[in-house]
Amino acid sequence: MSPLSRRSFLHGAGGALLSLPWLESIAQAASPKGPAQRIAFFYTPIGVVRRSFFPGEAESIVPTGNLGNRMFTPFDAKIKAGYHPLDLTPTLQPLASVKDKLTLITGLDRAFQNGTDVHAQCASCFLSSAAPFSIESSAWPLDRTLDHIVADAVGDQTPFRTLEFSCNSHQDNLESIYFDNISWYGTGHVAPSIRDPRKAYNRLFGTQEIKRFRNITDLVLEDAHSLKRELGYNDQQKFGEYFDSIRTIEEQMEKLDLMKSELEMVEMTEPTAAYLPRGEYIRLMGDLMVVALQTGLTSVATLMVGPERWNTPFTFEGLFDKPMSHHQMSHNQQTYVEQLEQLDRFHMEQYAYLVSKMDSIEEADGSSLLDNTLFTYGSGLGDGSTHQYSDLPIIVAGSGGGRFRTGQHLQCPEATPLANLWLTQAKAMGVTPDRFADSTGLLAQLQS
Repeated sequence: MSPLSRRSFLHGAGGALLSLPWLESIAQAASPKGPAQRIAFFYTPIGVVRRSFFPGEAESIVPTGNLGNRMFTPFDAKIKAGYHPLDLTPTLQPLASVKDKLTLITGLDRAFQNGTDVHAQCASCFLSSAAPFSIESSAWPLDRTLDHIVADAVGDQTPFRTLEFSCNSHQDNLESIYFDNISWYGTGHVAPSIRDPRKAYNRLFGTQEIKRFRNITDLVLEDAHSLKRELGYNDQQKFGEYFDSIRTIEEQMEKLDLMKSELEMVEMTEPTAAYLPRGEYIRLMGDLMVVALQTGLTSVATLMVGPERWNTPFTFEGLFDKPMSHHQMSHNQQTYVEQLEQLDRFHMEQYAYLVSKMDSIEEADGSSLLDNTLFTYGSGLGDGSTHQYSDLPIIVAGSGGGRFRTGQHLQCPEATPLANLWLTQAKAMGVTPDRFADSTGLLAQLQS
């Protein structure tokens, strides 16, 4: 058998193609430099309920009402700067099984630029963190985002320089693009995200006229079986697991498509998308992102869980008996604090699902996909009611190929810019800027 690489493709009838995961039997084609390094982001909107997320804040007073654009920092740091044991608060409990492979980072701030709505800068500027009024052509401190800066260095090694996924399926467009995108080519130039799982699937796997043929895995299996016969036992098992995961994605898409069709036949006060189960939708988009990272289709990806400020409700299965608006609840945190805490944990469960999945995927050197990835959870607000831009909720899973310390809680010194983390991650990915946005230096404590 001629040597194959992880980025080789299996072709089937109808133009379908599928990228391969790493297999021992073709390890001679693996890069002598070791597994590729990846970077990915999981963005949640509107901050968190602090008392359930942050260690040491369990007794904090829940804010009353909506404080609008007034910027408050009512939570004094109760933990000294430096490393501490990782205390899994109620919101962080879903991460228990992967606790040793992540770092909770607290004390990171962003600067708010006066003159625009507070939510407008949350997502749009999260990955650029430009200093206020440093971008003359924009009312937002919005510059080229970290994912694209990293892709400038590593994007030519993969079929897709970057991939942008979003879990906002609504078509009502209540807000501008600044409330609904975290990835930007530059000021005023959004990197459009994929919001439909089937469109994402077709883009990744190159299917042409899929409805005229069987599903993708059926299309390539005839070619794949000839390869499978030449694989060792372990690779045959891995090969089967990989195709099973693709089939599962297909089945999940079919399920959501059927549900959407049925909902569209019923008169509803809310958009159809409001009734689609959020957890299934987020996990499906996340599964597609993980497969793309696993097979080398990209090394840089973003996943935005939901939009900022939109009052359009969503169904959060297992939590509420009707669609609810995250934004509206956040502005009445004292009334809805328990529901918001459930929602924060719900989002954390989706992140934990993807972290665990990445950790279960073996790489060429025996490490996991997670070990070779920097997978960051974060939000553009520290609290949704007070609209504070300080002390943001940030978690980094994975060590970036052993470059980052894990399994601990890092409390940063007061007024440490979030851009310091982005600069540190850029360096780990092979980018060598002296400064990123409003950074003041590297997070040296994070480096192993």
